[in-house]
Amino acid sequence: MTVALAEQTGAWLAEFTSQPAAEPWIRELRDAAFQRFSELGFPTTRNEEWRFTNVAPIARATFGAVKPERLLRVPAGVARLTAADGEARVHLARYASMDANAFVALNTAFLNDATVLQVPKGAVIKEPIEIDFQIAHPGAAHPRILILVGANAQCTIVESYSGTGRYFTNAVTEMVAGEGAVIDHYKVQRESLDAFHVATMQAQLGRSANFVSHNISLGGALVRNDVNVTLSEGVEATINGLYIANGTQHVDNHTVIDHAKPHGTSHELYKGILDGHAHAVFSGRIIVRQDAQKTDSKQTNKNLVLSDDAVIDTKPELQIHADDVRCTHGATIGQLDAESMFYLRSRGIGKNEARSLLIYAFAQDVVDRVKVPELRESLEGFLF
Repeated sequence: MTVALAEQTGAWLAEFTSQPAAEPWIRELRDAAFQRFSELGFPTTRNEEWRFTNVAPIARATFGAVKPERLLRVPAGVARLTAADGEARVHLARYASMDANAFVALNTAFLNDATVLQVPKGAVIKEPIEIDFQIAHPGAAHPRILILVGANAQCTIVESYSGTGRYFTNAVTEMVAGEGAVIDHYKVQRESLDAFHVATMQAQLGRSANFVSHNISLGGALVRNDVNVTLSEGVEATINGLYIANGTQHVDNHTVIDHAKPHGTSHELYKGILDGHAHAVFSGRIIVRQDAQKTDSKQTNKNLVLSDDAVIDTKPELQIHADDVRCTHGATIGQLDAESMFYLRSRGIGKNEARSLLIYAFAQDVVDRVKVPELRESLEGFLF
């Protein structure tokens, strides 16, 4: 172990050893996870997956443990489980891999009060399941969510993150969809502009499931979102994202859509709006396995750059191991259209209002796909 790696591990060791007691299997899981974190250490820019994102500010900092305020809105028909429940033990920490991800390993090492929810087979939950984490004190929080959606069940999930001051949120969400399940998922990140936010979402989708996920990043000084989706046969998955960054914000979105079985369909649209000295990263990978014939996949990343100092690094990628597939990808980077701006100004619309209208028009096709009225209205207010 290098000196730097030993220092990183040592900084977290005291917090790790002072955790509250837990079930024996949880303690074993924690121990294995901390061992893996000790072996990996925090990634550096020499790692291709972190080439454009320097997490040294997180690695160098000393964070005490902090427990976020967790606000839960669980509609009738949804069961809340504990780690002692058999279903939780079967699925918890089985999908988000810590083998190569130090942040997932660190989150798992601090697995304490996981939010575990179960939607029964065939249930149709009309009200959104809302999970809101708020941090008001300096420190590191490791929210963990596991949501199990039974066969042919339907639900909407909204997970939110916010806070004040300087802190570190390291979140992991695992979702398991049974055969024919329908899930509409939203993750909204409104962290403090002094905060660090790293999150991994892993969705495991059963046969003929329909999964839609919207990842919205509005806050944070340094943000990394990993969105990973594994499709079984006949699955339809839609992965959308909207990231808005200003000042010196850094927002990194990495997505992996893994077509593991045939007849899968995936659509991905990520849009970014950058101003000031903001830096954004988009890396989207579509994997089509050898047996995943008849795959139909489309990936698009579009960016609106509003200043000369803002930077976007975008890397769409296809890995195709089957021959009977239809896959496309593309990325664009542009500025506000001068002709549209002139047209609006010539109609008596002020410069700032015209600018806001064009920005909203750019983001509208993502915002319009948000089916939760309160969330959509909040986004519209943020854009205007």
